[in-house]
Amino acid sequence: MVDIRHPFTSDLISDDVMVTALICLVEDGALAGQWEFEEAAVGLIRSSAASDGVAWASFYDNSLRDLVTGIASFSAVHRRARSLVSGSTVLEVGCCFGFLALQCAESGLEVSACDISSGAINLLRAAATRRRTVVDAIVANATDLPFADDSVDTVTLIHLLEHLSRDERQRALAEALRVARRRVIVAVPYEDEPSPHFGHLSCLRECDLVDWAGHVDHAGAEILDDHGGWLILTPRAS
Repeated sequence: MVDIRHPFTSDLISDDVMVTALICLVEDGALAGQWEFEEAAVGLIRSSAASDGVAWASFYDNSLRDLVTGIASFSAVHRRARSLVSGSTVLEVGCCFGFLALQCAESGLEVSACDISSGAINLLRAAATRRRTVVDAIVANATDLPFADDSVDTVTLIHLLEHLSRDERQRALAEALRVARRRVIVAVPYEDEPSPHFGHLSCLRECDLVDWAGHVDHAGAEILDDHGGWLILTPRAS
């Protein structure tokens, strides 16, 4: 167990601050693997304020502020994702903390979000309630989505597929295409080495996106390069 001492108070804590601080510990060899990274992340956030409620509220508010204003490192990814949304209803698959879901909902879209982690979903529900933002957040697996066929305009899988095995990726894409009416948006990081502390299983390149598009049934595919790779799939009309 690593005892982390830090200067981050509730007015400073954010996703960017947390990740940057912990990456330094990974590089120094103090943290190894996804479990240690995630445990350290939760501990750092919770210790930024006198109570869990204040700590998590500050973490969400500061992170969303930085994402919306463009100063967060992930701002460009979320900006591109929002620009690609088609229609008025969105499902974010593998939402983690749900920052993208909250941004979409607060811009007027009808949003659902799911993640395999019940802890992440509980945090998102609490943040949405506190911010008076409507997000239908549920625990679900990307490979078996509890949503009806053609029930959502756009389904997003943002920095999710690098966490899955090859077979799981294909099932997740097929499920997203089943649920989406208009568009499936996939984003992945391009890395020289997979990041085990983030739970990444493999390095991905444009050729992987081409391969994925060739193994699922769709009506059209487009590949973009913008802070990583993007695959935009059009579902077949029912």
